[in-house]
Amino acid sequence: MLYFIAFILSCCIVMLLIPPLRKLAVRIDFVDKPQLDNERKIHRQPIPLTAGIAIYISVIAVYLLFVRENWAEAAAITFGGLIMIIIGMVDDWYKTRGKDFPALPKMIVQIIPAILVYMSGVRFVGFESHFTGEYIFLPEWLQFILTVLWIFGVTTVINFSDGMDGLAGGLTAISGTTLFIVALIMGQSQSAFMAAVLVGAAIGYLRYNKPPAKVFMGDAGATFMGFILAVIALDGAFKQATVLSLFIPILALGVPIFDNIRVVIRRMMQGKPIYKADATQVHYQLLRSGLKPVQIVTFLCLLNVCFGLSSIILLLVS
Repeated sequence: MLYFIAFILSCCIVMLLIPPLRKLAVRIDFVDKPQLDNERKIHRQPIPLTAGIAIYISVIAVYLLFVRENWAEAAAITFGGLIMIIIGMVDDWYKTRGKDFPALPKMIVQIIPAILVYMSGVRFVGFESHFTGEYIFLPEWLQFILTVLWIFGVTTVINFSDGMDGLAGGLTAISGTTLFIVALIMGQSQSAFMAAVLVGAAIGYLRYNKPPAKVFMGDAGATFMGFILAVIALDGAFKQATVLSLFIPILALGVPIFDNIRVVIRRMMQGKPIYKADATQVHYQLLRSGLKPVQIVTFLCLLNVCFGLSSIILLLVS
């Protein structure tokens, strides 16, 4: 019942906050202008970019309302998420003016929330050996590197997947639901609660982002959602993990992770910057093949459901 209440509260707060924030975005000209990037923009009208603020307020408010322990983790998530929102909004603001915010400073700032989460105690510490049953603790330097890479990586792949109406929100809702089920099976109530809150926010956002979208969450919202998904996995699926079950959170985020691994490898082979946005993600390729955006989003969301079911099955058999 607590999970359901958290889900409903988060969903309702997002839906209540988006309309006034949408009006504010139009008033201050904080809108996505398709004419500034014809290669990756498929909408034809300016779309407000303030949904990320609503998502952040909703997730953090509901999370803090029910948190009863581990305030260090709560502080890391709150302030780490705020950093993600701020740097994302700066990047979004540059894009509304037809400019690109430098990738390196943005990347450095986005690593800070990952460090805060690590310092709060939420980290990848090791795994259980299938052969001996012994839990293998990794050196602290390796724990730090893997934790930061995971959080930064998931943050980035969710952001890069935000290219069509309903896509990033839909993938986040599906991945969050998968991690919620995984957390329940593993008895990780804190992770399950956080997942319920995130899924609620994603569903509330989809109310306004389903085709044709009335609002976007921008880089701010997409990176924040990726950040929370990464923390949920670290706080749940990666805890007490065996070697085999390490793939559970990766499969739960299957579509954005595998697609963007492919994109990064392709960019490296072509000598292109791996962090610069382009139109090589699978949704753009499917669009060029003749499929309609709604068909593409439906297909990729169904594919992510399949990945999610695979991760749950892997958990049950591992």
